[in-house]
Amino acid sequence: MSGVLQAKLWYAQRISAMVLGLCVAIHLLIIFYAIRGGLSAQEILGRTQGNLSFAIFYEIFVLACFVHAPIGVANILQETFPKTRLARPISGLLALLILVLGTVAVFGVYTGGAR
Repeated sequence: MSGVLQAKLWYAQRISAMVLGLCVAIHLLIIFYAIRGGLSAQEILGRTQGNLSFAIFYEIFVLACFVHAPIGVANILQETFPKTRLARPISGLLALLILVLGTVAVFGVYTGGAR
């Protein structure tokens, strides 16, 4: 892998980590607010269904995971199994799964399709 590509991946992982940190903090605040208010799952879904702000926020969360996790997994696999060429395909599959499953979850909560 070229040095330029390694640098770009390094920056992408660090920037996505910053976004993830902010998203996790906001997500925890939302959870604490919901728990403190004694909201049920049905009441939470009632507030989030059709709420574009929530959908955008959680899709940003999904996209940050989509960038961050596969880079780290690929690095771990390359360091652990240096003679195999499976790191990129496995991390690519992980990226696809995170993107598809995360987006489906956001869409389901937004539209109420999880009923």
